[in-house]
Amino acid sequence: MRKPDPAPGAESDPLVAALAAQQPDLALRERFLDLPGVRLHVVEAGPAEGRPVLLLHGFPEFWWGWRRQIAALVDAGRRVVIPDLRGYNRSGKPKGLRAYGLDALTDDLSGLMDDLGSAPVDVVAHDWGGAVAWWGTLRFPERFARLVILNVPHPSVMRRFLRTNRAQRRRSRYLFYFQLPFFPERKLRAGDFQPFRSIFRRTSRKGTFSAGDLDTYAAAAAQPGAITAMLNWYRAALWYPPQRPTQRIVEPSVHLLWGEDDVALGADMARASMPLCRDGRLTFIPHAGHWVQHEAAERVNELILATLQAPADRADER
Repeated sequence: MRKPDPAPGAESDPLVAALAAQQPDLALRERFLDLPGVRLHVVEAGPAEGRPVLLLHGFPEFWWGWRRQIAALVDAGRRVVIPDLRGYNRSGKPKGLRAYGLDALTDDLSGLMDDLGSAPVDVVAHDWGGAVAWWGTLRFPERFARLVILNVPHPSVMRRFLRTNRAQRRRSRYLFYFQLPFFPERKLRAGDFQPFRSIFRRTSRKGTFSAGDLDTYAAAAAQPGAITAMLNWYRAALWYPPQRPTQRIVEPSVHLLWGEDDVALGADMARASMPLCRDGRLTFIPHAGHWVQHEAAERVNELILATLQAPADRADER
């Protein structure tokens, strides 16, 4: 077993203290979890004896991207567990592309679930976190209780649309741009991370992210090695694709939430994902896009809680 990649120092994340000061009832706490090859920074809230729910962020966020969901879940009595995924913020940043392939990323997910006990775990995931969760359901479906996915399709659907759908390839041009060595990193860092900040501005509803929010995301991305590690998720997907599991149908219950105005991922991929779920449900959220958990936080929280509290039926909603 390889030793964990060195992570940033184990000092407290000032954002944890800041959020705790704003919402003192959350009782936020943080820790580091050592897994094979990586150390993950984990933020928790809610009763330690509560049933855990694991929140997985996407690109280019980190644990703080779920701040609008934490209180609702804690009020429901849940133990909320939010890692910085490998390469992000205060988690370790292993060297090399192979360390960011889906198999390695889902190994981290398995380790996080093991840390929470032997019972199946409820998972809520967005963007790349959603891709990891989808892949996890195909590798170890027995570890999932319920799954809520935000704005990312089943991996087979994503692969098929990139291969055959011209409109989706046009939307996904950034995937191929990120394959370039060195240049995307330099571009995103330029001018105090202004191009990085513009990722949020250009793809969200006006007013979704404040200047302070963008400062916070930029500070996390500015940590040594972070930008390259974050981009390596995209690079590894092309150069080191995972071994395909024999299973294509997702067995655990899945509720897919989809902001209709997503500029990067077409809604047709959401619909195409449902036949690949044994127990799948699709809810479109109008007037929201890719950042649906920010743009329609109350509606997303309502749907997450309803899904986690009751069995999901196979149905589509608008």
